[in-house]
Amino acid sequence: MASRLTFAALGISTALVATAAFADDPVKIGMITTLSGPAGYLGEDVRDGFTLAMDEEGGKLGGANVELLVEDDGLKPENAQQIADRMLKRDGVEIVTGVIFSNISPIVAPMTLGAGKIYISPNSAPSIFAGEKCNENYFVVSWQNDSLHEAAGIAAEKAGYKSAVALAPNYQAGKDAIAGFKRRFGGEIVDEIYTQLGQSDYAAEIAKIRADKPEMVFYFLPGGMGINFMKQYDQAGLKADIPLVVSAPSLEQRIMEAVGEASLGVSTSSHWNIDLDNAANKTFVEGFRAKYDREPTPYASQGYDTAKLIASALKATGGKVSGDQDGFRTALKAADFDSVRGDFKFANNNHPIHDWYAIKAEKGPDGKLRLVTTGVIAEDHVDAYHEKCPMK
Repeated sequence: MASRLTFAALGISTALVATAAFADDPVKIGMITTLSGPAGYLGEDVRDGFTLAMDEEGGKLGGANVELLVEDDGLKPENAQQIADRMLKRDGVEIVTGVIFSNISPIVAPMTLGAGKIYISPNSAPSIFAGEKCNENYFVVSWQNDSLHEAAGIAAEKAGYKSAVALAPNYQAGKDAIAGFKRRFGGEIVDEIYTQLGQSDYAAEIAKIRADKPEMVFYFLPGGMGINFMKQYDQAGLKADIPLVVSAPSLEQRIMEAVGEASLGVSTSSHWNIDLDNAANKTFVEGFRAKYDREPTPYASQGYDTAKLIASALKATGGKVSGDQDGFRTALKAADFDSVRGDFKFANNNHPIHDWYAIKAEKGPDGKLRLVTTGVIAEDHVDAYHEKCPMK
């Protein structure tokens, strides 16, 4: 059985080690993620989705012996840099994964690639790595940052809105968010508002929105930022007059549970939802609920898919990563696994091609809040940067 120590939130490595596999030495995977602060549940869900997939194989992945080292970056680039340096040089990890935020990935990804190792993102995917700077060792399981918000732009245009205020934190993912929304929203952008990363009070921004009088508001505020904004926006009485159209990080299960009825009627877009009707998703959702006694978020689904992708490649190479890196890359690119989101494949830039869904917060027959998939926004969506990537 795998052993597990839950000290990651304290900055101490967590190891999950399978006992028997294709070789005596385990494949070492470094997970650098955000486990503390208001955004800590994002990394928690990525980690827990990943380890659920390992549990399904008795602690292995693809039949291979695996050691997973988990550390908390605390949402601080300097922490992530120190952790990555230690994992790559001292611990000898062959795969790095887990990064949540796009102020961390521009630090960790180049360090991993520079060391000749494999980088697989379960979440953050800034535009800088999707085009001309794409890399054969860089893979993204979640989405390209802009794509999340392009889907929201498509949904807002289909809903007939003609003007919008766009709001996001002032860092790479926030800039990608507004760029993505603007790319696919045909209406007027009345204002672009950039906030601080980790901000909790949005009184000034909400007053600005009230004065701007747009037909709708699009925002990207993951984790605790999204919880605070939605509560304050509802308390300000604006939701009825200026509806919210957001993307998955700004309204997922944990945010909905935290804000309660303030989320009712808010439209969001996502590549995944609890109610997607496929066998892999049913297995994942049931397993996650049973193991952790809570509902999964998109982050958990992405962690699970990341582990399943790695498992498929390890199975193909007989547990080899550095010992057969060409074979391992080829197997990753093939994406020979059943994704919880349904159809999944990689574009030439190693970012996913998949569907995007329209989702709304509603009350179920039991009176409980739930996120309900109402339709497909875009099929087989490809990110906006893949044509600039020289890889085939």
